[in-house]
Amino acid sequence: MTRKRTTTPKSIAISLIVLSLLLIFSSVSFAETEVGRVTHLSGPLFAKKADGTTKALSINSAVEQGDTLVTEKKTYARIKFTDSGEVNMRPGTQLKVSEYSFDQAKPKEDKVVFNLVKGGMRSITGMIGKRGDQDSYKLVTETAVAGVRGTTYECKICQGNCGSIPNGLYLFVLQGVVNVSNTAGSQSLSAGQYVYVQSAASVPKILPGNPGIDFTLPTSIADSPKGGETKKTDPGCIVR
Repeated sequence: MTRKRTTTPKSIAISLIVLSLLLIFSSVSFAETEVGRVTHLSGPLFAKKADGTTKALSINSAVEQGDTLVTEKKTYARIKFTDSGEVNMRPGTQLKVSEYSFDQAKPKEDKVVFNLVKGGMRSITGMIGKRGDQDSYKLVTETAVAGVRGTTYECKICQGNCGSIPNGLYLFVLQGVVNVSNTAGSQSLSAGQYVYVQSAASVPKILPGNPGIDFTLPTSIADSPKGGETKKTDPGCIVR
């Protein structure tokens, strides 16, 4: 005689709980994938996490996919990413690590998307964008998207706090090539060139020179004077 196995409500409930926990842990592990570390810091730095919480970061703190990094008014911070790329954040900056994928053995899966919400930054690209898909590195702002190919660039957003300098996005290429585009058009820049984008509906415009923004970094944060002067103070336009 074969006894028929029945499923009780209790066993169903337990199975549903286990399944729910697995889904929660898998989503958390995805959101909390470590992508870099804080290597230099001159003041308060916070990470707004994917789950809505906020965490104070310090030297050697992990930066995770989904984090929105926030520097205070006098804070400079440098983040070293797993592909050896670096980002130097200026005071009053909000930068979200929207997407990040780097596996030494899988170059075709490389991808990074940074969203610069406000403020300014200098980026030195790592392996992403130099191998596999050359269009795998993107910087997204409210006015334009920058496609970066193996380069060093500086970016600032002016929002009524750059003196007489008009509001908008300013990007300066120190090394390599950057393509800046939006719905109105696009421009490709090489080393030494500046671009200005007033709004998402304005064509990116190459400028004849520096519009008056100080792109230098303090010696405590900058690696070297390469690509521009480095000094201890940054008295120019600090985006807040």
